Amino acid sequence: MSTPLKVTPYPYQSEGIAQGLKWKRFFLADEPGLGKTLQSIGIIHAAGAWPCLVICPSSLKINWQREVEKFTDTKALVLTDAVRTTWPYLVQMQMFQYIIVNYESLRKYFVWDIKGGKSFRLRDVVFCPQIRLFRSVIIDESHRVKDATTQQAKFAKGLAAGKEYIILLSGTPVVNRPADLVAQLSIMDRLKDFGGRGQFLLDYAQGEHEASNLDELSRRLYATCLLRREKAKVLTQLPAKTRVDLYVDIANREEYDTAAGDLAQYLREYKQCSEPEIRRKMRMEALVRFMALRGIAARGKVAQAADFIRTVTDSGQPLVVFCSLHDIVDELRRAFPRAVTVTGRDNAVMKQAAVDAFQQGRTRLIICSIKAAGVGLTLTAASRVAFIEFPWTYADCQQCEDRCHRIGQRDNVTCYYLIGRGTIDRKLYQIIYDK
Repeated sequence: MSTPLKVTPYPYQSEGIAQGLKWKRFFLADEPGLGKTLQSIGIIHAAGAWPCLVICPSSLKINWQREVEKFTDTKALVLTDAVRTTWPYLVQMQMFQYIIVNYESLRKYFVWDIKGGKSFRLRDVVFCPQIRLFRSVIIDESHRVKDATTQQAKFAKGLAAGKEYIILLSGTPVVNRPADLVAQLSIMDRLKDFGGRGQFLLDYAQGEHEASNLDELSRRLYATCLLRREKAKVLTQLPAKTRVDLYVDIANREEYDTAAGDLAQYLREYKQCSEPEIRRKMRMEALVRFMALRGIAARGKVAQAADFIRTVTDSGQPLVVFCSLHDIVDELRRAFPRAVTVTGRDNAVMKQAAVDAFQQGRTRLIICSIKAAGVGLTLTAASRVAFIEFPWTYADCQQCEDRCHRIGQRDNVTCYYLIGRGTIDRKLYQIIYDK
């Protein structure tokens, strides 16, 4: 039998738990910052649906373990090499009620063999029999398995098959188009509610690439398997969020103009090509050059970014900085040696230590990778966020911004986008918001 949660959920969270107990297999798609972790744990706890497998990004494993043990009287085990062979025994002995694993390790811990080649199907996967121990599965940031052809999506579907409770968490379950839902609905065994993959695409995706009948799709999702609340409606006391465009001059103008000229010339040549193979090769080369140009623009902003960071932190204000390139992170670390980081080069323990140091006020600056820190983390010690580089989608922008704009925030959150004057930054920024 389960015991009450150690915390009292907000009214809307209690409603979410009640709805989850009713649906059992569904999307919990509240806007970032509304406590999806607590609600999903509350559902499993109220149902006593243990053991529960939690699949999440690597950077969030420790956070999940902490949240389980913070909110409940149960224990969570993060899978590592030390328990690679013993975790089933620990679960059977009821020593742990939650098993936590990152997406990249699903094969390592749960797959015995794959009979097919690289393009294997789910039926070719031989899972270890111990996965039958799990009564429930929580998949955090489920948009990561929106592509059914990936290994992680196939493994997630196999692990979720037949489970009583399957909860997919994502503030952005649809990243680009309705077809993003197909694999996720299939994992929940809900795709049949929409007539199967072919019928879903025919009704709502026009062959996977376009959207149609969105009002009808929204109505059906909300009626059957999707729970989503907006912060403005359920947390009226949460302060507002403001975005500010900061145009800065880049320090490497000559290098940038040369690279931009090379790209423009290459694109002119690309448009004149007719042979399909040549066009394909040039398209890839153009993409490489485009990415290089984007990186040059980002590096050119570092000096101005450092000046902005110094202005904010010298005033006593904590600041969260987002970027992508390791070169940018390294330059900022040299400029601000007391800063902490959350990047792909940091392991889970280092990331959590960085978050704790920032949240506890031991440092005013945390430098974050968009991919490594854009989801799951709470950074409410700051009400200011700065982007030196931009994510590719508006949804990713929101995810990063909402590391600060979430429960626990007392102030208006201001998000600064540093845009290189006279660079492709402006165009990229416009594309993001058009999306």
